[in-house]
Amino acid sequence: MTYIDPVEVSPDNYKVVLENDHVRVLEMNLKVGEKDEMHSHPSETVYFVTGSKGKVAMPDRFLMYHEEWTHQVENIGTADLKVIVVESK
Repeated sequence: MTYIDPVEVSPDNYKVVLENDHVRVLEMNLKVGEKDEMHSHPSETVYFVTGSKGKVAMPDRFLMYHEEWTHQVENIGTADLKVIVVESK
């Protein structure tokens, strides 16, 4: 799998809030109607700070439990979406 860094391809939506030898913690923000660019994550834990209704698009597969994956997220709800992503290193 070719890794696509979400911070590099969607800098308006993702920022690094902590990074060390073990994890990288990202904050993702999607306003109503926004979508990020196709990107990847290694194995991760995700915490939804504020909820909305989202749509996840994957290039070649569909799964919910994952080690690493590439996908795109679109906020199709009526409220902004804020997510904390903890990526394993």
